[in-house]
Amino acid sequence: MSRAFIIVLDSLGVGGAPDADSFGDTGADTLGHIAQRCSGGDADRSGLRRGPLYLPNLAALGLGECCRVATGAAAPGIDVSAWRHGDAGAAAEVSTGKDSQSGHWEIAGSPVDFEWGYFPRTQPCFPRALTDELCERGGFDGVLGNKHASGTEIIAELGDEHQRTGWPICYTSADSVFQIAAHEQSFGLQRLYQTCEIARELLDPMRVGRVIARPFVTTEQGYQRTSNRRDYGVPPPFPTLLSRARDAHREVVSVGKIGDLFCHAATGRELKGKDNDAVFDQAIDAASQLAQGGLMLVNLVDFDTLYGHRRDVPGYAAALEAFDARLPEFLQQLDDGDLTIITGDHGCDPTWSGSDHTRECVPVLALGAGFERRSSTRRSLGRRGSFADMGATVAQHLGLPPGGHGQSFLW
Repeated sequence: MSRAFIIVLDSLGVGGAPDADSFGDTGADTLGHIAQRCSGGDADRSGLRRGPLYLPNLAALGLGECCRVATGAAAPGIDVSAWRHGDAGAAAEVSTGKDSQSGHWEIAGSPVDFEWGYFPRTQPCFPRALTDELCERGGFDGVLGNKHASGTEIIAELGDEHQRTGWPICYTSADSVFQIAAHEQSFGLQRLYQTCEIARELLDPMRVGRVIARPFVTTEQGYQRTSNRRDYGVPPPFPTLLSRARDAHREVVSVGKIGDLFCHAATGRELKGKDNDAVFDQAIDAASQLAQGGLMLVNLVDFDTLYGHRRDVPGYAAALEAFDARLPEFLQQLDDGDLTIITGDHGCDPTWSGSDHTRECVPVLALGAGFERRSSTRRSLGRRGSFADMGATVAQHLGLPPGGHGQSFLW
């Protein structure tokens, strides 16, 4: 019995979502636009990196084919001709949102078929009854922010006032999310978590997807967010790939923010890391120990939080190149017959307007299982109709019951 791994590069879209217009994202292309900027030299100004985007290991697995399938065009520096082995294509999302929770649930075979609750682009944007009850139960006299905002920008804007008043900073985005930022020392980390738990309870009737604790500290450079972020979500509404693996008594390992996204439902052993490198270290170590028949999900969130939302093209490019350089370390842990899928969960085009996610197809790179049974060492998966195809494929590979969504592409 072999194993299965799903690695999610959080926010790595490849453009071409068929319903992008409905989200105001026609033309968004996270990977393609990063590659274009790198090719044009714009990314050189930061001093982080120079030259065209260089992803030789991902290109060898078919990343160029993912771009071609999604948009009909190659991304500069990621030539389809570099594709050597593996199955490659793209997947469109059927869930109603373009957030990490919706994307991951759909990957795991549970598309979101209901509308999340969102907040209007007004100021204030939160209902008065909500903030009044949060203040009463949380023990503070008011909240700051109360608007759509970038997390780093609103902390820079309101951090001093937060320190003076002791009021938490509450804000949202285009996603179904209620975020609370507070200083780890002056407000208190545990108090922040308790405040988020209160908010989670109050927001359940509104179908808000996540409450996120955003702690920060004071540094010489100003206020800086820490790695003590915590997400308070809601459990998936349907049985997931993870729950089916658990029910079959398989080992399940969740690395990065997977546990938060699934509300710790059937997420098994949960491993964390302060950044992409630390999360990847955990994934490599856990892969070397995963039992036969086991399932591992990995999320690398820095692509989204540090670079996509902050519209940092060179930072995103450098992070992709760092992952690509380390990918062979992970692949060395695989056994014959293991299945690995590398994908994204939505887009967050750093060249796009605003700071929100973008509706895009995601790459699907599959390697391992079944290759030895094919005459060709590579195969195009085309554009899949749902992220759930990945979950269906893993379920078939592991011999788990089908979940009712998605079509397996396993040979």
